[in-house]
Amino acid sequence: MSGISRRGFLATTGAASFATAWPLSLRAQQAAITYWHTFTSQSEFAGLEAVMAMFAAAKPEIALTQENIPNPEYMAKMTAAVVANARPDVAMVSSERFADLAAMGALIDLTERLDAWERRPDFAPERFTSITDANGRIYGLPAFAFVDWMYYRKDWFDAAGLAAPATYDDMRNAAIAVADPAAGRYGFGMRGGAGGQGHIINVIESFGSTLVTDGVIGMDRDKAIAAIDWYAGLMTRDGVVPPSAPGDGFRQLVEGFQTGGTAMFWHHTGSFRDIASILEPGVQFGTAPIPAGPEAHISRLGYAYNAMTSDGNADAAWEWIKFWGEPETAVTLLENTGYFPASTAAAADPRIADNPLYAPAAATLGFGRPPPSFVGFAGWTENVVLPVFQEVLTGQKTPDVAVDEMIAGLAAAQ
Repeated sequence: MSGISRRGFLATTGAASFATAWPLSLRAQQAAITYWHTFTSQSEFAGLEAVMAMFAAAKPEIALTQENIPNPEYMAKMTAAVVANARPDVAMVSSERFADLAAMGALIDLTERLDAWERRPDFAPERFTSITDANGRIYGLPAFAFVDWMYYRKDWFDAAGLAAPATYDDMRNAAIAVADPAAGRYGFGMRGGAGGQGHIINVIESFGSTLVTDGVIGMDRDKAIAAIDWYAGLMTRDGVVPPSAPGDGFRQLVEGFQTGGTAMFWHHTGSFRDIASILEPGVQFGTAPIPAGPEAHISRLGYAYNAMTSDGNADAAWEWIKFWGEPETAVTLLENTGYFPASTAAAADPRIADNPLYAPAAATLGFGRPPPSFVGFAGWTENVVLPVFQEVLTGQKTPDVAVDEMIAGLAAAQ
């Protein structure tokens, strides 16, 4: 988003930037709503700016103020807003945060509005599973899908005669084959810093330690140890992960891949435009489904929902929420960010369906599953799982000690 800083954009692009073009009489009739979201990258801001401009043109009577809430601060800020009764009108809610937000009464039931909405048939019922409570009440509309996949340096793989890896073993072998640590080139970019807890959970479940089984929450200790040993071993034994991995977050992963520091990394379709801004799609880099683990093929298919968090401006808030469900909105967002539509009508658009680089995302729609979601999950993964895994990477803990601490933390979180 050229010429606009992140915070400056978020502070000024709501009512202020658009109201200046409207007559005074129209401005006086405006409904004002606030929107909290977790977008951080430049491509995300570009997508948000495009969606915002479309909404302003379609609904000039609604003044929209938007604010970025970084993921590490999200739950704390939302909790404080609920306690202080200072909630935004609409907030972006990820699948794994729903249980905690619902438990604190932070969300407004949207079931009746959704049932009466003409575009409801564009969204398969399972799209709402992660935002539905035990009584069948639905609290949000999917804005887009987080479809996990893998990026790999196709030019390096072609030169080495390698295909995109289909299994964890394939991935490890390919990482070893293309790595040259002495030249600063590593086989796999690991997100061991902020946000990396999701990948750790995925690996644990890929080794057969399912967190929720028939409603029972727990871990298989032996399988979890094997998972942590394998995943951390990519760095501690195989040396195919950059030494900076314990602190690497999203930006470090993307930059490492873009600049030739890593051959592969896991993320979701939302980083596609960032990668394509530097590397040529289909030539220098390719996309592939997340490889299968020894016991399960775990690839997350989660959703970012727009949920109503205050009913003070309910009708205007609903207009903003449902606007994200329009096909043209979804395609516009994807073209700027790579975020995959949750709407079947949007996904059928030729700009998506005819692009082979999106084929792995379409394939993942068939086997991907939502992340675990239960009260305490977000805090446990952020405050226990990620820190103890980082200590395995830095040699401060062994995998068995780390897993024991994860198990104890999981029990305490319930």
